[in-house]
Amino acid sequence: MSGLAKGRKAIFITGAASGMGLETARLFAREGWFVGGVDVNEAGLTALEAELGAENCLVQQLDVTDRDAYAAALDRFAGASGGRLDVLYNNAGIGRGGPFADQPWADVLAVVNVNFIGVLTGIHLAIPLLKATPGSLCFTTSSSSATYGMPMIAVYSATKHAVKGLTEALAIELKPHGVRVADVLPALIDTPILPEGAAAAAPKTGVFRAIPPREVAETVWEAYHSDQLHWYVPRELVALDHMATLHPEQTRDAMAAGTLFATIDAQLAAATPLPIGATAG
Repeated sequence: MSGLAKGRKAIFITGAASGMGLETARLFAREGWFVGGVDVNEAGLTALEAELGAENCLVQQLDVTDRDAYAAALDRFAGASGGRLDVLYNNAGIGRGGPFADQPWADVLAVVNVNFIGVLTGIHLAIPLLKATPGSLCFTTSSSSATYGMPMIAVYSATKHAVKGLTEALAIELKPHGVRVADVLPALIDTPILPEGAAAAAPKTGVFRAIPPREVAETVWEAYHSDQLHWYVPRELVALDHMATLHPEQTRDAMAAGTLFATIDAQLAAATPLPIGATAG
């Protein structure tokens, strides 16, 4: 049975009501795909359905930390898509900032449960659909904070490291079944997860400039047509990943001194390596 999708390729997106998830839903719908969108934001989902058309999507309110509700949402989506899942996009996430020692324990658990347990839940439940769909992709939003642990968002950063590690492991486990697994590591994306005023205060140039969420959506589309494992938005963010891997102590010290990002920008501008601890300019 083809269901509501009528044979079209199908994508299931968590956190679909705003930001990167919303832009991804829009892009894939424009490309003729059937979109499954879930979020806790009911008003945003209603607006998404109105925009895409009820014949082109299935929207459902969902808390990704509720496994039973997640299973039911996927079952409804599979009924509408005819049992196919070409892309699972694990995008739902929350942010809580501040010194780790001062964070309420409830906030710590909320970040872990949404940003990592929710990803584990979605992938675990969706694997049968992914295996049943030729050329499928399991794609997850990681973060630039998965390149090196970021102070003041320590728990958020830890969950994104976990997502990156999970991506690498599952890319190997699921490869024999024809399922690709990849992630995106966005830097500063102008979405509701940012603190108020953060995008406006961001540098206008450089790795940590504010980037519109549609660039992440375009990356999801590109990833579906590729076998690349990690995607960086902006692409030059890979320099930070390389630095952190090769020189972790120097990266730590430069970040503590507030010189790391300026050093990366200077290195990229010069197109020649700079010592990690060196100051730009």
